[in-house]
Amino acid sequence: MISSLNRLVALVEERLTGEFDVAGLARDLGTTEYHLRRMFSSLAGMPLSEYVRRRRMTVAAADVVRGEEDLLDIAVRHGYGSTEAFGRAFRAVHGVGPGDVRRHGGPLRAQPQLRFRLTVEGSTPMDTRIADRPAFRLVGHATRVPLIHHGVNPHIQQHIAALPPEEHTRLKALGDTEPKGLLQVSDDVDPDAAEGTELTYLHGVAVSGDAPVPDDLDAIEVRAGTWAVFHTSGPYPQALQTAWAATATEWFPSNPWRLRPGPSIVTVLDRADDFSTATCELWLPVEPG
Repeated sequence: MISSLNRLVALVEERLTGEFDVAGLARDLGTTEYHLRRMFSSLAGMPLSEYVRRRRMTVAAADVVRGEEDLLDIAVRHGYGSTEAFGRAFRAVHGVGPGDVRRHGGPLRAQPQLRFRLTVEGSTPMDTRIADRPAFRLVGHATRVPLIHHGVNPHIQQHIAALPPEEHTRLKALGDTEPKGLLQVSDDVDPDAAEGTELTYLHGVAVSGDAPVPDDLDAIEVRAGTWAVFHTSGPYPQALQTAWAATATEWFPSNPWRLRPGPSIVTVLDRADDFSTATCELWLPVEPG
């Protein structure tokens, strides 16, 4: 995985002023664009699209400062159709417009070229099992929320709090298959997993593929496949979010599996009355890497 990500970084450098084929590179490396983008985002701390923009604007800044070409020529060479679009991207990275930089020489914010290196970690074992599951459904109440990587997501909190207590009891009675219990489901997540992008959040349960779904509930169809199930315990949601991050930094690089498209699922097995601590399972859809 580390070598694949460094190949991706090299491809970005080769094509800073043009288009590049992430899907084609993924095929050449024997992986998928979905997995490559998710691992890049998790390990780099930014989406691939944001890294590309930062690198392009870092290189473009040198052209702007030199002053040998007009701004439109620089914009077009770096993939922008107008000086306005180029200026917006330039300002988003550097905090000032290209005209200001040309006059004053800065300020500039450079994005260094990334290098992924393998470090020795993993002193804490990850409690994981692999589960093969037939097709099933996730049913419950769904909404669109922004992705938040750290801390409690208030939008999800509001969604769950709006459900009456008897609805939780009703949902529990509907669940008839693994993952058991009331579930926290994230679906339609952007492959780059950029913070602030929208996803579908469903509060519900898992039911067999042929089970009837009440008309007033939302449903997500889940195809048959393999799941990596991570067991976590500790402060909530910090322990869960730490384990989620560790899947990218430790588990996937050292195991012959890769992410496949599909929902991620959290089931709470046990918790404190005030939800300050919890024991959870994180279900991630995987396939052989």
